Amino acid sequence: MHIYEERLSVPRSWWALVVLGGAGLAVGAIPFGAVAAATVATLGMAVAAAIVHAHGRVRILVTPGSLVVGKRTIPIEALGMTEILDEREAFEWRTVRANPYALLLLRSYVPTALRIELRNSYGGAPYIYVSTRQPMNLAAVLAFSRS
Repeated sequence: MHIYEERLSVPRSWWALVVLGGAGLAVGAIPFGAVAAATVATLGMAVAAAIVHAHGRVRILVTPGSLVVGKRTIPIEALGMTEILDEREAFEWRTVRANPYALLLLRSYVPTALRIELRNSYGGAPYIYVSTRQPMNLAAVLAFSRS
């Protein structure tokens, strides 16, 4: 059972870039014939689409006992204070204020984030930075699941 679920899918413009990239590959392969151009475009678009799909497949889940961020599962007991980050603060925590030991789920196309302190440096990390489109909702769900 999921209390909260969010998928950080990529913007639609990225899919347009996949199509434009395939068209560019086709134009570049035209001197080798129409079949070669179609084959190169199809293969190039398939590879690019697989990469874009994998990048946008990451999920944030809150279950009754844990926070699942991407492939990492963190018990709720290990979570400390949460801080909602607006665009400016999120940028600072991604760049100049970032800790090299922190757990990060970064998505450049998601402007807001949530920074969650980890108790007892869970796994050696002082905090987890989570890109999220709904930081207030995620913070409220985490506060609810802790109580």
